[in-house]
Amino acid sequence: MYTVLVTGGVRGIGKAIANKYRQEGYKVIAPDREECNLAAENSVEEFIRRYQDERIDIIVNNAGVNDVNLIDEITDEELEQMMQVNLISPIRLIRGFARNMKKNNFGRIVNIGSIWAVVSKGGRTVYSATKHGIHGVTKTLAVELAPYNILVNTVCPGFTLTDLTRKNNDAEAIAKISREIPLGRMAEPEEIANVVYFFGNENNTYLTGQKITVDGGYTSQ
Repeated sequence: MYTVLVTGGVRGIGKAIANKYRQEGYKVIAPDREECNLAAENSVEEFIRRYQDERIDIIVNNAGVNDVNLIDEITDEELEQMMQVNLISPIRLIRGFARNMKKNNFGRIVNIGSIWAVVSKGGRTVYSATKHGIHGVTKTLAVELAPYNILVNTVCPGFTLTDLTRKNNDAEAIAKISREIPLGRMAEPEEIANVVYFFGNENNTYLTGQKITVDGGYTSQ
């Protein structure tokens, strides 16, 4: 049985990803913020030490922070938190478990990007930078880790109808966004999870270093 680590796996897209792997028979580790606070270096390093003897076969770096703010209004706290959660901690987690993956000659890593690393919109300077950055991590590690049968890819979700989306947007706002999407609706979390699973399982034996955008055609316009 393969073991999967899914960050941010207790709600939204992450929960759907964790559930997909469980349905397919994988052992899933989906820590909450108390167990692994990605904004805190010490918490991440302690989590890695705790699971160092566990065989982690697949990593899905899903957790993310998306604070929207204009460039001259971004606080140091927002800047540092987004960099830590979206970029630095994923690198730390991969670093922490890569040695065992190399030893086992197997690994699958899926980094979750965003449509805001494909197109742009005001107020997302730091968030977009981190999501561009995580695909840079993907491309580099796809080359570096290929000799060890470790495949690394990025999935960039578009607008997705999570509980948080429903909480932060009324029906009219969701309908307005949906009209801007060629398929006429937001993605369901399970649709994103299916793509992540496609990249991040043992049946993917050759696809690595790639970025796929799952957005119903939004960024193709």
